[in-house]
Amino acid sequence: MSRISDVAQRAGVSTSTVSNVLNGRSDRMAKETLARVEAAIRELKYRPNTSARQLKTGYTPLIGLLVPSMANPMYGFIAREVETLAQERYGFRIMIGNTYRDADKEAHFFEDLMAHGVRGVIIISSLVDEQHVEAAASRGLVVVSYDRRATPDASGGASVIDHVTVDSFESSRIATQHLIEQGHRRLAFVTPSGRTMSRSEKIAGFLAAARGAGLEGSAQVVEGLPVDEYGDSMMSELGRMQAGQLAASAMRPTGVIGVNDLLAFGLMAGFRDAGLSVPQDVSVVGIDNVFLSPLMHPAMTSVRVPVPEMAQVMVERVMSRLSDPSMPTQEFIFAPTLVARDSVAPPRG
Repeated sequence: MSRISDVAQRAGVSTSTVSNVLNGRSDRMAKETLARVEAAIRELKYRPNTSARQLKTGYTPLIGLLVPSMANPMYGFIAREVETLAQERYGFRIMIGNTYRDADKEAHFFEDLMAHGVRGVIIISSLVDEQHVEAAASRGLVVVSYDRRATPDASGGASVIDHVTVDSFESSRIATQHLIEQGHRRLAFVTPSGRTMSRSEKIAGFLAAARGAGLEGSAQVVEGLPVDEYGDSMMSELGRMQAGQLAASAMRPTGVIGVNDLLAFGLMAGFRDAGLSVPQDVSVVGIDNVFLSPLMHPAMTSVRVPVPEMAQVMVERVMSRLSDPSMPTQEFIFAPTLVARDSVAPPRG
């Protein structure tokens, strides 16, 4: 079994340098040095002694990952990236919980995780009120929030948790702009009712793009009834139902954006049910770019969220702040990119 000294010798660095990498203290390290250490860890299949680590640090080598619902393939993608990095670089595994964006469920998960010795958590929520998350952080839990911008505390100070998010405003703005550039003038943005921060930002981005093109009067936000379980098949069913209603409207939109890919999949199915063709009669764009998007018929245009890069930052923030609790929190905002496929075309006529 490889030891930390073996890794140091293979990489040509000191054991303290290897320890810094394993404990998330690599932010000031030269990229070449970090790459050598990571390569040595992989080549030697080095795994830290978790029992010794727990005795030394007082916490279990697990990272909690709280998601709205693992039925959404986007969250499965994030979980895979987080787990791979946490395990291969730091010897940590993840413990997953489904919260359905319910603040009480999230708070109970925090209690359970702390009771099991877990001190680092990544939470995907986007709820407007983060007080229960901040309360957990004030009790010693290291928390990274995904899919939500940071908000100052009551005194105007910095947040007590890290925030990692894609620019949701820009995600919907570039999706809308793509439809406009293709000639669409009647637009719709479809989302479940109930505003999270990311949904509100997406709506704002959609409306901003429409205003910029002088289309305020022909751009509509369609909010469906709340789904029972966020992120599962009910999201697609909501899209399917809303597509049927849009297809029957007198001023049917020619370009439609779903708040995420699952809802957009439902939109495509609903338009087919109504006898419309995508993209000949109506163009559809999703947001997330999950692996199913190019497998749809037609392949669906979507906005890519840089999950691997975001997962790396989230894991590194958890590990760094576990190692140094005095480290200040930060906000990391990533840029989305449009992936154009076959579900968008110029409108007929």
